[in-house]
Amino acid sequence: MGQKSVNQTSSLFTARRAFGVLLTATLCVWLAGCGLLPDKDKDDIPENWPEKKLYFAAKDRLNAGSCNGAIDYYEKLQARYPFGTYAPQAQLELAYCHYKSDETAKALAAVDRFMKLNPTHPHMDYAYYLRGLLNFNNGKGILERHLVRDASQRDPGASLQAFNDFSELIKRFPDSRYVADSQLRMRYLRNILAQHEVNVANWYMRRGAFVAAANRARYVVENYQQTPAMPDALVLMAKAYKVLELDQLSDDALRVLELNFPNYPGIEAVKKTQVR
Repeated sequence: MGQKSVNQTSSLFTARRAFGVLLTATLCVWLAGCGLLPDKDKDDIPENWPEKKLYFAAKDRLNAGSCNGAIDYYEKLQARYPFGTYAPQAQLELAYCHYKSDETAKALAAVDRFMKLNPTHPHMDYAYYLRGLLNFNNGKGILERHLVRDASQRDPGASLQAFNDFSELIKRFPDSRYVADSQLRMRYLRNILAQHEVNVANWYMRRGAFVAAANRARYVVENYQQTPAMPDALVLMAKAYKVLELDQLSDDALRVLELNFPNYPGIEAVKKTQVR
């Protein structure tokens, strides 16, 4: 056989092999699309794994910083062993994983489920703390967490809920390791909530709703003392009452303002306020 024939035979064999590989690959894709081949990614956690093995597989991934990987195992554990020994702790750690993955709604659902089903769990203090953190950050996008923005301009609902969560933690577990941080966050939240009320009072003032403005400002004075918003609240009270010709109430608010904040610029603004 000549060299030319050998080359032709070799080329033909190569072409047939390439065609066979392509045909096999095409057939596999078609079979997978039809659901005839098993999907390894669909459920790669063996059904016969005991609860303990599932839990520590999740824990290993959590400790390695892979919350997404841990979530799969925690969810499988809860589905297969909902009343097992490791189920309560898995619920709490699942909530934490959702928190770290910025899945606030799922995290809140998981921590609420844990608290409802395990009211005497030894880590209940952490559950309150975690729920407080979730509400503390609720409504903040990823960019907002890294950019300076006036938090008092946001809806105060989540801030108030976070404040209540931290307050409940401190009341029920005064010796918890999370108390110190919770107290700091509550102080910050009080300032935010107070400033929000002042913002609303200012909004009412601009629209001529002086009674509503005075009520909002008075709420700050009565409930958020020792916050940075206090002098502004007193100014608003004094102004609103003066416009309404409630001179005694206006003078009382001004007197408290002058006594506690003698150099505050708003004092002169109150004195220049005209009645309607």
